[in-house]
Amino acid sequence: MEDLLYVLEKTAGRRNALTQGSYKMHIKRFYDEGLAHASYAVLSDKQVALVDPGRDPQSYYDFAEKHGAKIVAVVETHLHADFVSGHLEIHSATNAPVYISRRAEVTYPHTAFDEGDQVTVGKLKLVALNTPGHSSDSISVLVKDEQGKEHAVFTGDTLFVGDVGRPDLREDATSSGTRREELARQLYHSTRELLMQLDKDVKVYPAHGAGSLCGKNISSNLSSTIGQEVEHNYALQPMPEDTFVQALLEEQPYIPKYFSYDVALNRKGTEAFGKSVEAVPRLNKYASLQRGVLLVDTRPQEQFKAGHLPGAISIMCGKKFETWLGSVVGPQEEFYLLADSHEALEGLIRKAAKIGYEKNIRGALQAPTYGQQRSLHIDLQEFMEHSQDFTIVDLRNESEVKERKIFDQALHIPLPELRDRTDEIGTDKPVVVHCASGYRSAIGASILEKSLAGTPVYDLGKAIKDFEQPAAKAAK
Repeated sequence: MEDLLYVLEKTAGRRNALTQGSYKMHIKRFYDEGLAHASYAVLSDKQVALVDPGRDPQSYYDFAEKHGAKIVAVVETHLHADFVSGHLEIHSATNAPVYISRRAEVTYPHTAFDEGDQVTVGKLKLVALNTPGHSSDSISVLVKDEQGKEHAVFTGDTLFVGDVGRPDLREDATSSGTRREELARQLYHSTRELLMQLDKDVKVYPAHGAGSLCGKNISSNLSSTIGQEVEHNYALQPMPEDTFVQALLEEQPYIPKYFSYDVALNRKGTEAFGKSVEAVPRLNKYASLQRGVLLVDTRPQEQFKAGHLPGAISIMCGKKFETWLGSVVGPQEEFYLLADSHEALEGLIRKAAKIGYEKNIRGALQAPTYGQQRSLHIDLQEFMEHSQDFTIVDLRNESEVKERKIFDQALHIPLPELRDRTDEIGTDKPVVVHCASGYRSAIGASILEKSLAGTPVYDLGKAIKDFEQPAAKAAK
C-alpha cells in the first residue's frame, strides 16, 4: 500500500506537493501492515531517493516509472532487525548509491552517510544526523529545500509517533557499545540535542507504526511533527537522564528469534527478491516430505484443528504471520510450508521472504485432506467447574500478565519461549493453553500437541474472553 504524504506549500498551502518556482517535491509512504514498516520515496525534479526500502522493490520502481523519474539514492537509517531491506538489489538494478552510517560496518558497496553529510535529490538536500540510541549506527535524515528550510525528517527507529526506539535489540555482552543502558543514554542525547532542536513544524516520518516490536508504545498515527512529539511523546518530556533510561527499559516487548539474523543479512545484503522467491521448491507429493523437518500449517484454525499432519505447528496466515513465523521458528531451522490454496501459498512465501526465511522453506505445498490428526475440543463447562484438574499455560507477554492475571494458578510461558520450555509443563494433568484472543493459543496448543505426546492438550481459544476474572471466580 502507498500513501501520498505532503509538505505544505509556503504560499498556497496546497497538499500533496510543495511547489516553489519550477519544481515540486513529493513524499510517498509505502506501508507494510504485516511488519508495521514504513518506507519512503522523495521525488524532486525527476529524481527519487528511497528511505528504508523493504525487500520487494517493485513498488518503488513503479513509483519512479509513474513519475518519469530515476532512483538516484537509497538511504538506510540503520541496520534493520525486523525486515530484510532491498537496498542492495535496488543498487544493482539502478546503480543508485546506498547511503548508510559508517558505524553500520556494512560489507556491500556503499557511501558513508554521517553527521552533516548531504545527498542532492533534484532541488532538495537530504542531510544526515547521527542519532544513536536504538542502535549505534542509527541516523535521521533531514529534508531541506534550496533555501535551506527544514521540511521533514525521516527518523528511522530513533523517534516514533508517541515513542522512541528500543535500545535492547543489538545487545552483545562482549561489546560495551551495544549495551542497552548505554544506548538508552545515547538516545536521550540524540532526541534532546538534535531532533528536539529542529523547527517545531518539521514533519516526522518514522520507519514503523503501531504493532512494530521496535518500540513499546508506538501510536497508530504514521506521521507527526517535532512540535507535536515534544508536547505529547512520553519519552521527550523533561526528565533527568537516569529517569529516561529507567522509563525506556521498562516493559519492552519480547525480541523475536529472527531479529539478530536480519541485522546480519542487512549488513551484507541479500539476493534479489524475485529470484529468491522463485527458488523455493513447490511440492505436490506428501510422501516426499522428509521426516523430522518442521511442518508449518498456515490454514485457518478451524481447518487445522479438524485435521492436520502429525507434528505440524499452526501459524495461521494473518496480518502478523511473518512476525510470528520469525518468533516461533528459528532462523537456521528448515520447515515445510503448508497452505489451503496455491494462491495463499505464493503469498506466504513472499511474506517469509520479507524476513529472510524463504531459504528455510524445504518445500511449499497445499495441505492434504487425508491421514490427518485432529485437535481435542475442550469442554468449557467442565473446565470452568474443575479448573484445578488442568495445567493452565498462559502464553501472553510479561506486560500483559502484569496488567491482568486471568488464572491465579497458571504457568506463565510467553509463546516465543514455549518451544524451548516445554519441559517445565507437567504431564500429570490435561493441559489448557490460553492467550488474550485465541491466535497465540492456537500456535501454542499445536506446539504442545507435538512435544507433550500422550498428554491431552486443549486450546481455550476465543473463549478466554469469558474469563474476565480468575477461574475460581468465573466458575461461580
